[in-house]
Amino acid sequence: MTEHAAEPSSTSPSTAVIDGVFELAREGHTGQLGEMLDAGVPLNMLNGRGDSLLIVASYAQHADTVRDLLRRGAATSVVNAMGQTAVACAVFRNNEAILRLLLEADADPALGAHPAAQIADQFGLPRMREVIESFGSAGSTH
Repeated sequence: MTEHAAEPSSTSPSTAVIDGVFELAREGHTGQLGEMLDAGVPLNMLNGRGDSLLIVASYAQHADTVRDLLRRGAATSVVNAMGQTAVACAVFRNNEAILRLLLEADADPALGAHPAAQIADQFGLPRMREVIESFGSAGSTH
């Protein structure tokens, strides 16, 4: 019985690490997040909702974190369980700077359950649609 008590849980530490890494992205702690990535945390890992670090940082509106993740090669094509992408998050949050960073990194605004231009139209964000169109793809299904 005591031999089982000495065994560490095989899932708790990694779950805690994953949660902590996503919290760094959510809070915009770019330097600390970079240290974790440099230490071997996978750049494109997903949380339980299918969010990538890039989606979380985009939704939380941390441009420096988004920039660093893109510089490191973060995948821009991840679609989470709700059909959302980092581009969709930037549009929904009306964050032109992050939208531009993503589009400059060749993120596809047509991916996801609702293309980015459709989100811009739905929420009355004409500037977001203009930015998307200026990159050559409206992502519209009209």
